[in-house]
Amino acid sequence: MEAVVDATDLEKRYGETTALAGASLSVEAGEVFALIGPNGAGKTTLVRALTGTTDPDEGTARILGEPPSAVDRDLLGVLPQEFSPPARLSARELLAYYAGLYDDARDPDNVLADVGLVDTGETWYEDLSGGQQRRACVGSALVNDPDLLFLDEPTTGIDPAGRRTVWRLIEDLADAGTTVVLTTHDMAEAERLADRVGLLADGRLVAQGPPEALVREHGGSSRLTVETAADPDAFADLEYPVERPERGRGRNPDNAVVVRDIDPAAIGAVVDYLEARDIEYTELSWAEPDLEDVYLSLADTAERERTDRLEGENEADDSDLARAGETA
Repeated sequence: MEAVVDATDLEKRYGETTALAGASLSVEAGEVFALIGPNGAGKTTLVRALTGTTDPDEGTARILGEPPSAVDRDLLGVLPQEFSPPARLSARELLAYYAGLYDDARDPDNVLADVGLVDTGETWYEDLSGGQQRRACVGSALVNDPDLLFLDEPTTGIDPAGRRTVWRLIEDLADAGTTVVLTTHDMAEAERLADRVGLLADGRLVAQGPPEALVREHGGSSRLTVETAADPDAFADLEYPVERPERGRGRNPDNAVVVRDIDPAAIGAVVDYLEARDIEYTELSWAEPDLEDVYLSLADTAERERTDRLEGENEADDSDLARAGETA
């Protein structure tokens, strides 16, 4: 069976900036595929290349068996990251407007119900809250009942209740056979919704797979975070690996020591260790690895590789300049 989304070695450059550097992915029918990665990693550029709104410089892309620009738009739903519909239309009028662009559209009132905006259907778009505006935008991508749906950060700015409304909607769409490709910075969103996740870093998809498989492979070990100003050397006699994470990075408090590879049953022994040595601490928290750990680990690795590559290129340029000078 041909993949619904199939991209091979996509490259896209904007002047001296490389947005995509050989990105490849394949998404099957009825699958929810989540793209995660740092700002500037190329997620939006990849979505644009897959939907035909930008042409890659190299590589090939096909969606629904066709080049993106040749696909019947009635089969495709797209929510861009930046989307500014007419402000002086009500939520209902907005959805009716977009429904009018298709031959066989859904009832706008049904879409309003799907995105949880029935009570604000007569409110002008400009008077909706930021989260309600984003839900109306999600609805605009659904009015044609698409076979393939692209959502670029669909829940940005939406409150927790509204976010869960959108999550349930995406789950229902996938259960009904819609293929969904979404980008997100919310790891809980990716873990809940995605059949598979792809981590994009420095324009490359550096890892792809089901969330649980990525966590097993790249998530690292369980950890006990001890919020303390004590030096890690104070834990030298503890039988578990101990590290001081980079301060303020990710989920790490500014003052913390992380004990790795520890089972919850051993936490009491760590408490005894702290008290026996008069090590002051303010909080203990234990956690299994999750998708956020995968994200931080792979993004850090990709950034180090990028730095090493740039340093290597700079050294090569310096050597070329030196040889040119000697020749002159």
